[in-house]
Amino acid sequence: MRPALAVGLVFAGCCSNVIFLELLARKHPGCGNIVTFAQFLFIAVEGFLFEADLGRKPPAIPIRYYAIMVTMFFTVSVVNNYALNLNIAMPLHMIFRSVSAAGSRVYVPLKSIGSLIANMILGIIILKKRYSIFKYTSIALVSVGIFICTFMSAKQVTSQSSLSENDGFQAFVWWLLGIGALTFALLMSARMGIFQETLYKRFGKHSKEALFYNHALPLPGFVFLASDIYDHAVLFNKSELYEIPVIGVTLPIMWFYLLMNIITQYVCIRGVFILTTECASLTVTLVVTLRKFVSLIFSILYFQNPFTLWHWLGTLFVFIGTLMYTEVWNNLGTTKSEPQKDSKKN
Repeated sequence: MRPALAVGLVFAGCCSNVIFLELLARKHPGCGNIVTFAQFLFIAVEGFLFEADLGRKPPAIPIRYYAIMVTMFFTVSVVNNYALNLNIAMPLHMIFRSVSAAGSRVYVPLKSIGSLIANMILGIIILKKRYSIFKYTSIALVSVGIFICTFMSAKQVTSQSSLSENDGFQAFVWWLLGIGALTFALLMSARMGIFQETLYKRFGKHSKEALFYNHALPLPGFVFLASDIYDHAVLFNKSELYEIPVIGVTLPIMWFYLLMNIITQYVCIRGVFILTTECASLTVTLVVTLRKFVSLIFSILYFQNPFTLWHWLGTLFVFIGTLMYTEVWNNLGTTKSEPQKDSKKN
């Protein structure tokens, strides 16, 4: 029952989280900071109550190491959410971030996982790792897929530019800045993933503790974003009123979207944690990858985001490359052969 519950939580929580994020970003594209702050605050409070035991439980990993990790994690989270304000469509945003769940160990929380391509490059440079031809091929597929989707999105930005050439050029420049922001976030998250890997090898795996400190320690940093957060809180207050079904409470609809985004993110994270404790890493990888694909399709169909055949081809390359990198087919063959070996022994 627990694995089935975990899979249900991952699909229900993670997919609906993307939906509410897109609802927020469509109405106010620059709301990334208030969304990030709300998510960090909720997870920090929950972790303080249940993981840190109201501050009485000392951390297994020294705080000075968390300070380094938190700096990177805070930067990645803010930049990723702010990229939605730079002419980046949600499907392209998801494709860029879809490679981030496959390039590292499954015990690392969702948003703190290093990107596939950048993780390999930095792993070779920093950790002196060497990879098989199969993995290099998978990285090439992912790179080609991202390039196709990015190139086609660039053509759409210029073709959809509304009024004049100046407007089109300005929209394209903002889009380039958005691509730059996503690329920077991928590289930074990859470096953070490698740093986490070295910490876990030294101190052991403490994913729940890391989740708490990664969200609690950056909270003072939001002081520098306070004016933007306040401005969007005012805009949220001015949105149309919405009555929540069943309980009958009325509140501005943007606050409802934000509340649901926070709750669904927590459900998503808890589902992944249960999944990692109950299932093999292969199962976790398959579930998370399939969930991302379902979210992408739903975003395209429900929100009618532009998505051409070239986008589908690029997406196919990304997901095939991701599954190749995690050696799904080899692992499936291994798991099938194990029962046969056992039966021969009997």
